[in-house]
Amino acid sequence: MVQTKAMFLFLFSFFALMLGFAVAQAPREPRPPRARQIPHRLEKHGDVRIDPFYWLREQDNPEVRAYLEAENAYTEAVMAHTRPLQEALFKEMRARIKETDLSVPERLGDYYYYTRTEAGKQYPIYCRKKGSLDAPEEILLDQNQLAEGHSFCRIGAFRVSPDQRLLAFSVDYNGSEQFLLQVKNLETGEMLPDRVAGTYYSVEWANDNRTLFYSTLDETMRPYRLYRHRLGQPAEQDQLVFEEPDEAYYLYLNRSRDDRFLFLTLESNTTTEVHFLPADQPKGRFRLVEARRPNVEYSLASRGDYFYILTNDQARNFRVMRTPINRPGRENWEEVIPHRPQVKVDRMELFANHMVLLEREQGLKKIRIQQMDSGQVHYVKFPEPAYNIWPARNPEFNTNLFRFTYTSLVTPRSVYDYHMDTRQMELKKRDDVLGGYNPENYVTERLWAPARDGKKVPISLVYRKGLKKDGSHPLYLYGYGAYGISIDPGFSASRVSLLDRGFVFAIAHIRGGGALGREWYEEGKLLKKKNTFFDFIDCAEFLIREGYTRPERLVISGGSAGGLLMGAVTNMRPDLFRLVIAKVPFVDVLTTMLDPDLPLTVTEYEEWGNPNIPEYYWYIKSYSPYDNVTARDYPNMLITAGWNDPRVKYWEPAKWAAKLRALKTDHNRLLLKTNMGAGHGGASGRYDYLKEIAFEYAFILDVLGLTEDGGSH
Repeated sequence: MVQTKAMFLFLFSFFALMLGFAVAQAPREPRPPRARQIPHRLEKHGDVRIDPFYWLREQDNPEVRAYLEAENAYTEAVMAHTRPLQEALFKEMRARIKETDLSVPERLGDYYYYTRTEAGKQYPIYCRKKGSLDAPEEILLDQNQLAEGHSFCRIGAFRVSPDQRLLAFSVDYNGSEQFLLQVKNLETGEMLPDRVAGTYYSVEWANDNRTLFYSTLDETMRPYRLYRHRLGQPAEQDQLVFEEPDEAYYLYLNRSRDDRFLFLTLESNTTTEVHFLPADQPKGRFRLVEARRPNVEYSLASRGDYFYILTNDQARNFRVMRTPINRPGRENWEEVIPHRPQVKVDRMELFANHMVLLEREQGLKKIRIQQMDSGQVHYVKFPEPAYNIWPARNPEFNTNLFRFTYTSLVTPRSVYDYHMDTRQMELKKRDDVLGGYNPENYVTERLWAPARDGKKVPISLVYRKGLKKDGSHPLYLYGYGAYGISIDPGFSASRVSLLDRGFVFAIAHIRGGGALGREWYEEGKLLKKKNTFFDFIDCAEFLIREGYTRPERLVISGGSAGGLLMGAVTNMRPDLFRLVIAKVPFVDVLTTMLDPDLPLTVTEYEEWGNPNIPEYYWYIKSYSPYDNVTARDYPNMLITAGWNDPRVKYWEPAKWAAKLRALKTDHNRLLLKTNMGAGHGGASGRYDYLKEIAFEYAFILDVLGLTEDGGSH
């Protein structure tokens, strides 16, 4: 152990010397991370890990900030020669968007609500009109004004009161996802004195238009308390309504579409429990629907005398039940739509006369419409082989229109109104893509890659027509593979900059995600997590065999849990990829999962496993990217972090980059770029976001040696 430690410290000292030399002409001389004279010792289950970069967790330590700023300076110096390319890419991508634009108005009562953007302004303007779209415009909130003096500005809650006279909204100014809740009088334009700091996303009105409910966070950034606020009273006097003591559970609040109930949901990764309160009884107590039971999930909607329940109770891919509102317990649940093994029900939307189910079959989303009185069922049909759909807010309960958004890898985001009775679909708006974009110039495909265990993994991909499958094209392969989340194919105007330079863009719908139902998720979590990494590697090798690319042209990318994917597959097959983009990557898995004081740790035991149990400890250690960095060649890498990130702390990518620098044996580029004023999602402004994409694309094009026209130097 002493010899290993001494060698590691020697390698680190050598790295520190070389990095200082390499950037001597940078704008600011970098100070690479130092190793402690006595590195941090981590011991569990008889296993000892020495972590010389553990001290980077000390966010208040000036040396930590200095190190990250030095890395940023180094990144800027290395990328300085690409600044003209970055600017060209930014202008190119900006030229494709319609900068002055407005959303499709959404009707709620007598008002039409919409957002609009203005050229040169980073953020949307929230507006409404009363009675008709020809009425005078009311500006409810101008986010550009809110953002003045701030480098970051994100809206959390945006809730208009039931009588539509007041607006409750919350703002995050640093990316920490802790919001300042405020209330505005929409009739007078004045801001009310009500201000509550440290709130989370859940904010809802009671029907009295005077009472607000909101959630707050504990020290681990877990939403765990629900408060009741009366307009005009100091926040210190707000009443605690509910507190969830179990560290594995989050607390959420939402309002039923028929405006009759507030639903308080307590949710772990695998289990839910719902309580309800009549919205016209703000001083009442929330009532339990059904007590939590391990691995049983359910959610509610209300109609008439019944709650309708979407649940996986004795239904792996979920089924629909209903129960009397006055007797909501499980003993009174009756089946409405049975479980179907090949169909996963992702979501239920309930209206006065219709039930809409968002289903998934063979990896593709479907919209199922059922007429409530007759029971008649039909499906909305879509023409493309790979696409994505998601419902709009649809705030009206008494309507026969269902609004949703459709997009694919070639079709820009398109908003439709679907007439559930007549089955007519009306296009309300398709995003304009300026600069001559024509979807007919591109091809989208759905492929199935054979995994090593015999499973078939879906891949969605897009490229420009005329592609020769001779392995010569660069390919950007994206993956995520966690939490049962499916990364469905959608359009990106900025991605056209890669496609027009000869790139193939592909999404690997690997296990751990939800593309093929609940089983697909369960086959890529806990002690089966490595299936996620094997699937991604198998997809990459399949695309190479099929002639879409070759290893020296292969770019891979993923963020957060997808960043864990990037770290794992890079350790496993560094020879397979030319370039890795790892955004806010969750790479120090073992150390984080052993620290219950960190955000997400306890709630994540059901996803990754609890390493306090030996079986999970050794399994997580076997793939944790930080723990498996060794002395070998690695691909070119761009790693990003957010200083205020509450989900993946900045030190995970920072430590990973430091260890890679100390041990890797190649001369490939390794860049760490930390946004010192943002969190998990990066920049908040639309132009700042495009600049981040332009930086990433410039790095990719530069490493691959591609000219502006897609050729090679």
